[in-house]
Amino acid sequence: MNYAEIKPCDIADGPGVRVTLFVSGCTNHCKGCFQPQTWDFDYGRPFTQETEQQLLALLAPGYIAGLTLLGGEPFEPCNQRSLLPFVRRVRAAYPEKTIWAFSGFRLEEELLRPGAHPCCEATRELLSLIDVLVDGRFEEDKKDISLRFRGSRNQRIIDLNATRRAGETVLCAEYMQARRDSL
Repeated sequence: MNYAEIKPCDIADGPGVRVTLFVSGCTNHCKGCFQPQTWDFDYGRPFTQETEQQLLALLAPGYIAGLTLLGGEPFEPCNQRSLLPFVRRVRAAYPEKTIWAFSGFRLEEELLRPGAHPCCEATRELLSLIDVLVDGRFEEDKKDISLRFRGSRNQRIIDLNATRRAGETVLCAEYMQARRDSL
């Protein structure tokens, strides 16, 4: 797997100050994507053991709330296979920090449906290690800059911990509301 960028202090892609990893490779090719260069699986740099160590060190300070995975597309099967061992390490080293992931793939229709792209042998375990999933393709005609942590109205912010407990999809209500009062 390659990655496009690491942001050591990101406040735009989840609550608090976060470390953000932008992976390379995406087959969704959403019209109006803010990072079309990340569609190319060969874009950026190789994700190595040194990269993992760098990310783990960046996550260490107490003011860092957690890790965010986006791209590109973290849930492309080849990216899932590379991210899974790393996310296991993050969860083991920093159980108190949250892990967010952004995906153009829908949870029920694509990520959890056997035989659907991108569902693979790594998907369920990777999802089990993630606290919050922002899912759904960016849709340019539904773009709304007042939304928190998402670009278009069709995208959902899913509390995966509550979803696992409930056995059905549970949205993060506090993040789904528009930020109209702050605009």
